[in-house]
Amino acid sequence: MSDPQEPAPPASPEDPVAAPPPAQAGAGASAAAPPAPGRVVRPAPLGLALFGAAIALCVAAYLVTSVPGAWFPRAEPVTWGPADFKLARGTGVVSRGALTITGTDASQTALISIATDIRSTDYRAIAWDAANVPAGADVRMLWRSDYAPAKMNSITIPVLRGHLLPVELFEQPNWLGRISGIALVIRAPVGEPMVVRSATVKAMGAADLLRDRAREWFTLESWTGTSINAVAGGADAQEFPLPPLLAVAAALAMLAGFLLLRRAPQKTAFPMVVGVIFAAAWLVSDARWQWNLARQAVEAGNLYAGKDWHDKHVAAEDGELFSLFERIRAKLPAPPARVFMVAEAHYFRDRGAYHLYPHNVYFEPYRDALPPSSALRGGDYLVVYQRRGIQYDPAQKRLRFPDGSTVAAEVMLAESGAALFRIL
Repeated sequence: MSDPQEPAPPASPEDPVAAPPPAQAGAGASAAAPPAPGRVVRPAPLGLALFGAAIALCVAAYLVTSVPGAWFPRAEPVTWGPADFKLARGTGVVSRGALTITGTDASQTALISIATDIRSTDYRAIAWDAANVPAGADVRMLWRSDYAPAKMNSITIPVLRGHLLPVELFEQPNWLGRISGIALVIRAPVGEPMVVRSATVKAMGAADLLRDRAREWFTLESWTGTSINAVAGGADAQEFPLPPLLAVAAALAMLAGFLLLRRAPQKTAFPMVVGVIFAAAWLVSDARWQWNLARQAVEAGNLYAGKDWHDKHVAAEDGELFSLFERIRAKLPAPPARVFMVAEAHYFRDRGAYHLYPHNVYFEPYRDALPPSSALRGGDYLVVYQRRGIQYDPAQKRLRFPDGSTVAAEVMLAESGAALFRIL
C-alpha cells in the first residue's frame, strides 16, 4: 500500500490523466474569453431618425438662404381673385373660380387690372396663379403708388411651362409708398385659352415660404393630356420640388449613417439603415402621389358621375366651346356637309373640328391659314372663331379675305368672336 502522503510521480505527456483539473481549466478559459459584444443597432429607428434630421437640416438651410427679411413679419398675405379682376383689354369669361382669356385685342395684348391699397414695405413678392401662358409671351406687372401717382412702373414676369413665376419686389426701386393698383399685361397670340386664378402679395417670411412650398407639393394635379405617362408632383412651377429634397435628405442621412456605423460590430447594420432611409424617401413620395390620385378620382366623380355624354362635355374644361359648337351644329344641315374651320390658335381649330364631326371638316392643324376663296363653292360652310382679317359686308352679302378676294355668303350665326357663314 502506498503512502498517501507520498507525492505522485510526474505524469508523462502521453498520460491521459495529465489533463488539468477542472478548476484550473476554468480559470484558463476565463482569461482567454472574447470581450462582451457592443450595443445592438436597431436599423429602423436609426434610419428614420437620420432621415428626419436630414430633412429638417435641408429645410433650415433653404430658409436661411431664401428668407429676404424678417423671419416672422406681421403682415399676412393678401390674395385677389377673379371677382377683383377687371379685363381691360382682350376677351374672356369667369368660370370655375378663374378668368379664362380667350382672345387678345388688335395688338395681341390682354390686360387685367386690380384696385389695391397695400403698403409696399409690408410685401416683398407677388405670385400670379396663371396657366397656359405661351412660352414666348411678354408678361409684365404694372403698378402705381402714392409716392409718384403719375408714374406707371413695370417689372417682367418670367414664364415657365405655361406658368408665371413669383417675382421679388423688395429690390425694385419704385416699389414705394402705398400701392394703389396693379395690373398684369400679357402680349402674345392666344393659343390654348389662358387661365388666371389669383394674385397674391407676400411678406416672404419663413412661414410664408413654408406654406408656399407645402402648397406647391400638395396642389392637386388634375388630369391632363400627359397624366397617363407621368405626374409632375404638385404645382407645375415649383421653387423647391419635393423629389429633389427627398433625394438630398436621403443622401445626407446615408452619409451620417456611414460615419456612425463604420466601426459597428454588426456587419449588416449600415446596409439595413440605408434600406430604411431609401424606403422612407420612396414612401413619402409615393404617398403624395396616392393622395393626388385619390383627389383626381373624387374630382372626376364630381364632374362626370351620373351624367350622359352631353352633360359630360358641358362639364369638361372646354364646356363653353362645346356649347358654342352645339349651336353652330344646329344651324348646319344633316351630315355630311362640307365645313371649313378657321381660327388663329391651333387649339381652337383642332377642338372646333372635333366638335363638328361627323361633317366633312377641313382645317389646317399646324398653321394659321385660310382656305383660298376659289376652293369654296355654293353649299359650303365656313366657321370663323377668334380669327382676324376676315370681313363681311352684310349689304353685299360678301366675305372679304385678307388677300382681297371675295366670295358670296350669308351669316347663319354670329356671336362674340365666332361666326358661321353659308357660301352662296
